[in-house]
Amino acid sequence: MTNIKFGTDGWRAILDKDFTFQNTDKVINGIATYVYNESKFNKTIIIGYDPRNKADEFAFYIGERLANYGFNIEVSEKIVATPVLAYSALKKDSYAIMLTASHNPPEYLGIKFIPPYGGPAEDSMVKIIVDNLENEFKNIGVPQKLKKVSFEEDYIEHIKTLINFEKLSNIEINYDGHHGAAAEIFKRVLSEYNINANYQNMDRDINFGGKMPDPKEKYLPDLKALCIKNSKIGLSNDGDGDRFGAFDEKGNFISANDVIAMLLKHLVKNKKLTGKLAKTVGSSAMLDIFAKENNVEVVETPVGFKWLGEAMRKDDIIIAGEESGGLSIKGHIPEKDGIIANLLIMEMMSYENKSLNELHQEFLNGFDRQFLNNRIDLKLDSKEEQEKIINKFKTYNKIGSYNIVKSNTMDGLKLYLEEGSWVLIRKSGTEPLLRIYFESSKEEKMKELENNLKQLC
Repeated sequence: MTNIKFGTDGWRAILDKDFTFQNTDKVINGIATYVYNESKFNKTIIIGYDPRNKADEFAFYIGERLANYGFNIEVSEKIVATPVLAYSALKKDSYAIMLTASHNPPEYLGIKFIPPYGGPAEDSMVKIIVDNLENEFKNIGVPQKLKKVSFEEDYIEHIKTLINFEKLSNIEINYDGHHGAAAEIFKRVLSEYNINANYQNMDRDINFGGKMPDPKEKYLPDLKALCIKNSKIGLSNDGDGDRFGAFDEKGNFISANDVIAMLLKHLVKNKKLTGKLAKTVGSSAMLDIFAKENNVEVVETPVGFKWLGEAMRKDDIIIAGEESGGLSIKGHIPEKDGIIANLLIMEMMSYENKSLNELHQEFLNGFDRQFLNNRIDLKLDSKEEQEKIINKFKTYNKIGSYNIVKSNTMDGLKLYLEEGSWVLIRKSGTEPLLRIYFESSKEEKMKELENNLKQLC
């Protein structure tokens, strides 16, 4: 069988190498079989695409194929962010196909399948799709005419019910569009409410300005410089708009862990939401401590928003967030949304009438220790090599000078060390990598941990 691998968030591959029309035909067969088995031709399939090279071409190709099979198909008339398409799937009670590779390098393209609940597909659904990759779809119906539509309007009306835009009029921000799918709609929403913003990198660029389309500090030097220059906060999104990145007014990058905790406080205190916090096993221990102090129960999941989305669908979750920059909130889609994350940061500042730097410092001062995080990525194409390293770590009783006090195998292997430090070793669900996350309380401890981990690998 052709090498098509579905990870934690769909299928991603290098364009024109593994992501080809021939392989896409196989994925179409799998999706068509799943949708037909579930709904025959009674539900629409909506299709969107981010700014990546040939994403639009593949979107319309897939749309035409499925329409010829007999499915009702709507394709976005322009570039669209993943959370916008996901909300449309929920609103329209439709299946969705998103052409994106999210934050992966520009040479990648991918297909994300979104069921009518508006979040990542469950493993059972993906299994049916994968099992039918090599099988021709035979239940051909009456060919349909493909429709071009806009999905933005429904999404914008929805987020107006979640965000108090009237309170944002006193906020001025810097926004780096990162040449991604969220740039246009974010500017459109802010302009509607006359919210002042300084914009950069808003145009479509299939190479994302020569940088990774990931809203991490190292990929946003222009935004950081602008924040330092004009003393305004900086916000950004990734290539398909489902992740966020934030700088305070002094150009300090604020980790996703800290943002999630701060927004949890905002949602409970200012918006009176009740429920639980959903976090991944790779998130900071700070979230557990902060939630406990605020009498909020924690639901922990494996890494990947599909698990957080499942928690949102099955439990009463105030906010669900992951360390890589994805979050969603109660009343919204069970899918990460970098647009809503940016708006919530602005809303929090307005409610508290404080700068982001002030809010962040107040938050940090509430702890008697630091929570420093880092990650090592090892490129190991072989699953056997990855398993070998994970199994090696299972035999250790200490890492450097740190004794291992307990372990967790929810997702890979998480080792809890003395003094609150921890290490998580897991296989990436989207790239051929072994990821090693670690957290400790001091810079020297982090350096020691990093050196020890590299030696033990």
